[in-house]
Amino acid sequence: MVLGLPLIGSHLAQFAIMLTDAIMLGWYDVRALAAEVLAHGFFFVFFIMLSGFAWAVMPMVAAAAGSGETAQVRRVTRMGLWLSLIAGVAVLPVFIWSRPILLALGQDPELSAMAQDYLRIAGPAILPALVVMVLKSYFAALERTQVVLWVTVAALPLNAFLNWLLIFGNAGAPEMGIRGAAVASVSVHLVSMLVLIAYAMRATPEHALFQRFWRPDREAFGTVFRLGWPIGLTGLAEVGLFTASSLLMGMIGTLELAAHGIALQIASATFMIHLGLSNAATIRAGRAYGARDAAGLARGGAAAIALSAAVALATVALFLTLPEPLLGAFLDPADPDRATVVGIGVGLLAAAALFQLADAAQVMALGLLRGVQDTRVPMVMAAVSYWVVGLSASYGLGFLTPLGGVGIWLGLALGLAVAAVLMMGRFWLGTVRHLSG
Repeated sequence: MVLGLPLIGSHLAQFAIMLTDAIMLGWYDVRALAAEVLAHGFFFVFFIMLSGFAWAVMPMVAAAAGSGETAQVRRVTRMGLWLSLIAGVAVLPVFIWSRPILLALGQDPELSAMAQDYLRIAGPAILPALVVMVLKSYFAALERTQVVLWVTVAALPLNAFLNWLLIFGNAGAPEMGIRGAAVASVSVHLVSMLVLIAYAMRATPEHALFQRFWRPDREAFGTVFRLGWPIGLTGLAEVGLFTASSLLMGMIGTLELAAHGIALQIASATFMIHLGLSNAATIRAGRAYGARDAAGLARGGAAAIALSAAVALATVALFLTLPEPLLGAFLDPADPDRATVVGIGVGLLAAAALFQLADAAQVMALGLLRGVQDTRVPMVMAAVSYWVVGLSASYGLGFLTPLGGVGIWLGLALGLAVAAVLMMGRFWLGTVRHLSG
């Protein structure tokens, strides 16, 4: 838990930055909020997919640091940065010409145009954002989690201040609306990257991460690539499912999409806690696995799962008892659509309560499996669970029954539950049993 708390705090602070964007745009204009939901979902799909190389750095650095292999720490981190930057540059054209893609996916023309305006400014932020992800994984694996926390926490007020200036045009700044939120996002990612690079150069000079950075390392490049691409595709499968749910909701209506975006932000807040615990589980599992310590692997896994389950149960109670205040915080009290959006969101949060335990279980299982560098089979399990089961169920329940948006969310719950069962089974009946034998 000592290792996990700063990671949880970091993820919550990162989420709070996104939450601030949603709240401030919701107070500015509901359509701007709906467009930001589309744009952010579009950006996030690629960000998570390309973050697989950053996630791969974490267990590899943890194992290398545990065995005193300083050179290997430098090699895998540097090539993680290389792979992330190469992949980030490759996807930039998709952000620049995102409107035709969104239109082809059945989205509202006005919202698609607004989303493209956002992405043409914010899209290049994927480069510093990916660098930040690699460095966060590097520091977390070295158990220097405090810097990960404080850099993210410091970015929160900076983002809110820039949003206040640029979305609303305060203090003499131009009123830019959704474009202002995009400028704020780019600025925050750049500042975070520069701070972490400076810290790495000063705090861990023995690793010399940025000396002769341009020199290729084919062996380390291949090692990070082989471990990272299945992680990226696994993340794509999950985040793609939620982005697809936003696209499905957009086909129902703009207010439904706005309510969906708000409910998704609320549900994502608690997911950040599970993600932080999952990161800690990855690091501990990696060290136990490297030492062939089956008992330690089992103890650590059980403790992380128990903590995550307790958080999930508390979240269920919160979603079922206080949905209106949670949803209402995102909207201007004077907005004429407020009551409709909140009413839709209440039903969505009730559905979200159903998948809290499943969502917690599947992300914990993924973290434990990554710790033992098992990524390819979980990738297949994720693809089947999220897309074959989850997306099909979301479409069927959302459009072929009277449930509408609630049906879409119930389909998400089913996909997550299947993933949780498959991955937990693989960890406990496969990895732990094999190591014990």
